[in-house]
Amino acid sequence: MTSSSSKSFSPNASSSGLWAGMLALFQRDIKLVLRQRSDTFAALAFFIIVASMFPLGIGPQATLLKQIASGVLWIAALLSAMLGMARMFSEDYADGTLEQMLLSATPLPLLVLAKVCAHWLCSGFLLSLLSPLLAMQFGMSLESTWILALSLFLGTPILTLLGAIGAALTLGVRSQGTLLSLLILPLVIPVLIFGAGAVDAANAGLGLTAHFSLLGAILLLALPLAPLATAAACRIALE
Repeated sequence: MTSSSSKSFSPNASSSGLWAGMLALFQRDIKLVLRQRSDTFAALAFFIIVASMFPLGIGPQATLLKQIASGVLWIAALLSAMLGMARMFSEDYADGTLEQMLLSATPLPLLVLAKVCAHWLCSGFLLSLLSPLLAMQFGMSLESTWILALSLFLGTPILTLLGAIGAALTLGVRSQGTLLSLLILPLVIPVLIFGAGAVDAANAGLGLTAHFSLLGAILLLALPLAPLATAAACRIALE
């Protein structure tokens, strides 16, 4: 991020209300992503490559591919989403934008939520849209494909919210990406289990309500709590 990009957000941006500051930061982050499209393309390419290696390695065993499809695609999406997590706050921390966010009239947790939404829109949302195409490699049925996509739409925001906490906790730390993965990956195991389990339950003829209800409950808990925890970690990093 250049110094000019950091000046596109200032504490005065939220003077007309709480939502104005959030919208200003959201638009700023989206513009920065559009300028650095290579990072987004790299994450999508990684998702495609990882998901495609399993059918190539296992061979044309249709039954086995269908059995592992949901788990493989969920793991590939998780690893792809982790690629850009470390940069969620690191560039703002380096160029002083994070300090401007702290001084803004808009509460820091709301600004964090705006950054999380922008990051998910350019990461998890795109991975969810791409998942039905990759599901074709595994011979998944149309019903299972859409259940997979829906589980990713519910699950990837949780990954981003939890990743934001890890990104804030590791600000200014050497080997931030490695430490971030060690912190976050154990926390997202329940999301992985419920997300992939929804597809397996559909294939077995079981109900999907439990899996999607649990994913929704985790998301509802993470939406208010994760930005608060992330804001607290950002304040600690700036002290």
